[in-house]
Amino acid sequence: MTNPEEHPTAQVCADGGLPGPRAERGGGAPVEIITARAVPLGGIRAMDVRRTLPQRRRSLIGAWCFIDHYGPDEVADTGGMDVAPHPHTGLQTVSWLFEGSISHHDSGGHAARVLPGQVNLMTAGAGICHSETSTPDAERLHGVQLWVALPEEARHRPERGFEHHVPEPVEFDGGSALVFAGSLLGSRSPVRVYTPLVGAEIRLRPGGVLDLPVDPGFEHGLLVDTGGAVTLEGVRVPEDALGYTGVGSRTLRIANEGDGDARLVLLGGAPFGEEVVMWWNFLARSTEEIRRYRQEWEDHGERFGRVEGYVGHGGPGRNREGMERIPAPELPPVTMLPRRNPPPHARSDA
Repeated sequence: MTNPEEHPTAQVCADGGLPGPRAERGGGAPVEIITARAVPLGGIRAMDVRRTLPQRRRSLIGAWCFIDHYGPDEVADTGGMDVAPHPHTGLQTVSWLFEGSISHHDSGGHAARVLPGQVNLMTAGAGICHSETSTPDAERLHGVQLWVALPEEARHRPERGFEHHVPEPVEFDGGSALVFAGSLLGSRSPVRVYTPLVGAEIRLRPGGVLDLPVDPGFEHGLLVDTGGAVTLEGVRVPEDALGYTGVGSRTLRIANEGDGDARLVLLGGAPFGEEVVMWWNFLARSTEEIRRYRQEWEDHGERFGRVEGYVGHGGPGRNREGMERIPAPELPPVTMLPRRNPPPHARSDA
């Protein structure tokens, strides 16, 4: 999935590992509520996504730097997903579906389907391009698209990586979980990440309560997909919003106080300690790098390679607007500078 905003977040930095001053307390650790903003993916029938990261208030949770939440959308109404080849640098993409089916092709020669309950992880490193298209049999689309920032020692790797994993459900009293990155509840995902991370889908039945053991060195975010009465540490987290807790907690209490099932996505990791700049689909360390990546993409440079086998909704090699690839937007007329990250401080009240 590409970032279509004309003026996307240019500066991304770690936020100190602590909730902001607007955090709420419900008897446990403080929780910062981050609401989503609507972003159209573009096209004649734009498919809207709900973006909770990055925002001005918070840029990263661990190395997780991008959260797009979409659906459930009827493909007959929206036209589905039809993202022509586009580039990435310095990050990993993590695709996780609740409903539907998406076809993935990348310049590393990988072709795969993204299906519900199965994680597809693509590693860009020095550069990759890929396409994403809903398949003809997909009637609804519903899921999340996530990006992970790569640390300095991994972001220049020339390999264009792709991994697929089907996690086994972990049952607990009141619900279940699927761990797609890192380890949680005794389950470990084998997909390779380059900083300490965790990612999982959690389902809670009505009245379900989970006292979740977590790494106290991690900050966490809980995205509510469905469930109108979900609480995190006693604080209500609305649907489509993200509840953020900082470092220091050894247990997080998650509860479903409603009458229906709740589906949640938990993301966490050690605070990312590097200066980064994110613009469009590139993660870099300076404005100069961003300018170079943009020009190389526009020049069809070797850094990104070429996608073979893309069949969009406009036919072989084209999306429904007739584009063979997505051109880079113009750079905004401002200087993008990385910001220094404040050191994380563990809470004394956790």
